[in-house]
Amino acid sequence: MKTKILTLLMAVLTIAGTAKAEDHVMAATKAMPAREVPASLSLSLEEAQDYAVKANRTLRNAEIAVQQAYAQRWQTIAAMLPQADLSWSYQHLRDSAFNPYKLDFGPMQMTMPDNTTSISVSIGLNGQAIVGALLQNVAIDMQKLQFEQSENDIRANIISSYASVLVLQDIVGLLNTSLDNINKLYEMTLRSVEVGAAEQTAADQIRVRVNTLRNNINSNKRSIQLAESALKVLLDVPVTTEITLTTSLKEMLSVEAIMNLLGEDFIIQNNLNYQLLEKNVDLAKKNVHMAAWAYGPTIGFGYQYSKPGCLNGEKPFSMSPPHAFAVNFSMPLWSSGKRAAGVVEKKIALEEARNTFAETADNLGIQNQQLRYNLQNAYETYLNEQDNIEVTGRVFESVTNKYNYGSASNLELVNASNDLISAQSTYVQAVLSLVNAQAELKKFLNIR
Repeated sequence: MKTKILTLLMAVLTIAGTAKAEDHVMAATKAMPAREVPASLSLSLEEAQDYAVKANRTLRNAEIAVQQAYAQRWQTIAAMLPQADLSWSYQHLRDSAFNPYKLDFGPMQMTMPDNTTSISVSIGLNGQAIVGALLQNVAIDMQKLQFEQSENDIRANIISSYASVLVLQDIVGLLNTSLDNINKLYEMTLRSVEVGAAEQTAADQIRVRVNTLRNNINSNKRSIQLAESALKVLLDVPVTTEITLTTSLKEMLSVEAIMNLLGEDFIIQNNLNYQLLEKNVDLAKKNVHMAAWAYGPTIGFGYQYSKPGCLNGEKPFSMSPPHAFAVNFSMPLWSSGKRAAGVVEKKIALEEARNTFAETADNLGIQNQQLRYNLQNAYETYLNEQDNIEVTGRVFESVTNKYNYGSASNLELVNASNDLISAQSTYVQAVLSLVNAQAELKKFLNIR
């Protein structure tokens, strides 16, 4: 029993020692002041990620959850540390003449006190409270990991939104060039119709292509606005803020960066899901310990100082000692199997947590291979689509020139225009798939 008591005391001192100044800083954290957002922002990809990490409200809520976990841990620890209370009470004890009330013992009279000042200090220890404080340590670690996960999610979302804006801007530029060329053809065809060298049908067909391209450009411009709005939401800036993106799409799709990422070793211990499940197993173990400590004793220590007095300055009569010390000890004996069932339940939960942990560890290896395959496949698709859009662009330009000199038909021009629009749409999807595959693998490997 002495060993158990000493173990309890040492555990309390250890836990209290871990509550460093950071706990007090967390407890005293003040609300963040309102940010001053400039009317315009010029951000590289890395700067946009850092800006979002500091400003995004979802991430700030995750940080607040960590602070709450620190505060909860300190509450648990403080409950096991000495508690002191000061009290003062007053009773209006008077005789019929409104004089201080006195006990009459014949030849001797004693004034009764009308106020009392007391100070009490108490401390209580039990195993469950100590394990509860250790559980709070695990909870803090889990909240930190979840905060890191949220940060990685924000960074990945920034990459996707940033790339969406850039690729759509590039596509609009390409489409504008194509529109300029086909507009020239339309004007030339109209002149040919006026002099009788071409039929009106030819001009109408080209006009349809002009309208199609113009609609496609307008659609992509609206998509740019939506992508910019999504980016502004992640950055937590007003919709009126002008944003200039300084990292080019070519820099984002660096071949060297992609090859280096594919060459990164998979260290399972760095994966945040693995770390979270590992902490979950640790949490389940401590829950078993907490349930087992339901059989343990509870020890309490107390001290009280009291001083009676009279407001008129007389020395009062009191039979209560000024100093009182107390030691309490309680031990559970019988609960009809309730405590035993609680231990069994927590052991089953521990076994379940271990199984989930082992299964996830196996699945992470498969997921690593899948994400690498996705990135490799997305990269190859991107190279193909990049080549396709260059080829269809050259074909469209060639057909345009031939049509200009009368060696290509309207049908050939329409088909070349359709192929260009289709290639540009597929190219956009290929770029976004590559960017997302790259971001997902980075998140999985916990690389920034």
